[in-house]
Amino acid sequence: MKTYLVGGAVRDHLMGVYPKDKDFVVVGSSEQEMMDKGFEKVGADFPVFIHPTNGNEYALARTERKNGVGYNGFETYHSEDVMIEDDLFRRDLSINSIAIEVFDDMKTRLVSYIDPFNGVKDIEDKILRHTSDAFIEDPVRVLRIARFRARFGPEWKVADATKELIYKMAKSGVLGELTAERVWKELSRALLDPYPHLFFETLLETDTLHILFPEVYALVSALESHKWHPEGNAFAHTMLVLQAASKLNIEDHLKLAVMFASLVH
Repeated sequence: MKTYLVGGAVRDHLMGVYPKDKDFVVVGSSEQEMMDKGFEKVGADFPVFIHPTNGNEYALARTERKNGVGYNGFETYHSEDVMIEDDLFRRDLSINSIAIEVFDDMKTRLVSYIDPFNGVKDIEDKILRHTSDAFIEDPVRVLRIARFRARFGPEWKVADATKELIYKMAKSGVLGELTAERVWKELSRALLDPYPHLFFETLLETDTLHILFPEVYALVSALESHKWHPEGNAFAHTMLVLQAASKLNIEDHLKLAVMFASLVH
């Protein structure tokens, strides 16, 4: 039985950011062994456990295969023979597909990162790149890639190969599987990020804005008077408004409402 710190916590560590949440993957164990060790099972679709003392989430290493439509259209496989590299393969971006082993005393001793998809280099180069072609199986990943740019800033770029994959997803109609709830979850987070305009500019750049937010896409062709709006169109104007609003000193409980109002004004 081995335990690994994975995902966003490792990425944030590499970027010099204190992680808000820590997710762990357990390799070489079973549901029964985890419960025998005092973990509480909470995952319905696949085995996720809460640590009895620190409250962190621990998931058994798993693989995934799409066998249906929508968020729940996945078949997961977990057993003691699933390796950490197998688990990392199913993750969305290379920067989120890095692991660090955690030892029995719950300390991480970094000998080397487990980084089969070169996520460390992509962090250094500020590149958002899909981990594998399995990226296309979950359309919410298109929204997530846009949200990461809204969080990280304009220095970060989407890899050309990932753009091509997103173009294919748009043409195939898979983005139509997204529910309003999942779109709002990503949008509401992006509006609170430091660079909310990049969420929409990334979707425009990847040719998906017209599918996901047609009302916002319509602003691209809504020309403004050059005298009052030298930026040219209502989309560029709205993006400037989002940038300005994001810099305002707004109370936390009001910020989302103000940012949404800025988007739709």
